[in-house]
Amino acid sequence: MGLIEKLNLREVKARAKRKLGNRTGNRRMVAEGRTEEAEAKLLKTQDEILDTVAEMRREYGVKRRG
Repeated sequence: MGLIEKLNLREVKARAKRKLGNRTGNRRMVAEGRTEEAEAKLLKTQDEILDTVAEMRREYGVKRRG
């Protein structure tokens, strides 16, 4: 399972947690679900950005500074 699939699974799990919390009236579970869902989206975005940067470096032959 690749990183994106893991992040998608994490986001789905968080969404399910949030919905379950809504149905049961558990406000803490809803808040945890929202937080986990936002975190999963941020991690997925970060991975996409890093992939794009790596692709651009390969395409244009730019070396990393450091």
